[in-house]
Amino acid sequence: MSTQGNGSGIISVEGVSKTYRAGESTVRALRNVSLRVEQGEFLSIAGPSGSGKTTLLNLIGCIDAVDSGEITIGGSRVSGLGRDELALFRRKNLGFVFQTFNLIPVLTAYENIAFALSLLGASDRETRERTMAILAEVGLAGMENRLPSRLSGGQQQRVAVARALVKGPSIVLADEPTANLDSDTGQAILELMRAMNETRRTTFIFSTHDPMVMNFGRRLVRLHDGAIAADERR
Repeated sequence: MSTQGNGSGIISVEGVSKTYRAGESTVRALRNVSLRVEQGEFLSIAGPSGSGKTTLLNLIGCIDAVDSGEITIGGSRVSGLGRDELALFRRKNLGFVFQTFNLIPVLTAYENIAFALSLLGASDRETRERTMAILAEVGLAGMENRLPSRLSGGQQQRVAVARALVKGPSIVLADEPTANLDSDTGQAILELMRAMNETRRTTFIFSTHDPMVMNFGRRLVRLHDGAIAADERR
């Protein structure tokens, strides 16, 4: 059972550490990291390969569990939840955007987005209304029946953004969302997400090593060797 967190902010990371085993060796991915994120922030977590940025995103995203420390999201102490509870919390409260889009290739744009609502038990009418509305919002009206193979990379990422947002999450986590896009398309996707951030007050957190993404955010947290090296607000 989750417990209520103290203090402000939609996300609170307190003294979190994470170690992975690779054969007989161990890798300390995060070392006593503390971070507070407010509702509606547009935040980039940056650092070189191995700095711990993806690990931190996975912990906040309830994809992995902490070794020590606590993570509280929206008042719920998620670092104390079991695997099934984490999956349910993730499904209800968080949206995800990945660098490889992660669309289901045999499903249309509409079906890829609607699938997120079906997992929550939405009615057919609600699913159609919300899916068609978000398709129009991300600039894909009229493309709902196209398979991913008939969409450009930028259009596929727009479907992924729509899928992340259709259930109305308070937080969207984006792992290297521009990595497989050219610079112009990447900028368009970032502008789309910032517009969603401003109109919906959805909190966006990016994991990136792309300078364009770093510069786009209103806050930049830099990681180095598993620890926060800098926290800059724009």
